[in-house]
Amino acid sequence: MTVLQSPPFCFDAENQQKAETYLAQYPPAHKQSALVPLLDLAQNQCGGWLPQPALEAVAALVGIPFLKALEVASFYSMFHLKPVGSYHVQVCSTTPCWLSGSDDLYKACKDQLGICKGETTADKKFTLSEIECLGACVNAPVVQINEVFYENMTPYRLIEILKKLAAENSKKDSERQRV
Repeated sequence: MTVLQSPPFCFDAENQQKAETYLAQYPPAHKQSALVPLLDLAQNQCGGWLPQPALEAVAALVGIPFLKALEVASFYSMFHLKPVGSYHVQVCSTTPCWLSGSDDLYKACKDQLGICKGETTADKKFTLSEIECLGACVNAPVVQINEVFYENMTPYRLIEILKKLAAENSKKDSERQRV
């Protein structure tokens, strides 16, 4: 197992202000209630994942042991304990989605992106994950890409979305190189 090392973590000035606002919403004896929004804030500052120093810093800020913060971060699928691509493709695999074709969606991703569940493309643009229940069972199968939900998904539609995202990302990359 590879351990990703990161430098010590502290919130930047803007996020420190936000953290203080979150903490002020709770009585001092219950500041651990701010854990989830603070983890989200740290993850956004860290580029979409929570390295151990960020977890340690947030745990210390709310006065809980590191392992308690890790338990929360590893429980919720919105938190990532390793880097993810620019586009995080999450395919629901619970029973309604599975019965409606989520396996076909994984195959489409594998064919289009060349990665399997839990992997990230070499260019770090796409990560494919299996997720438990996205809460739209009536419109299964469901895929979430970053913050956008796609219901009644078909392999064809998913491939078209992935192609569009790859093209948008390539356009952004070429614009950055010209600057």
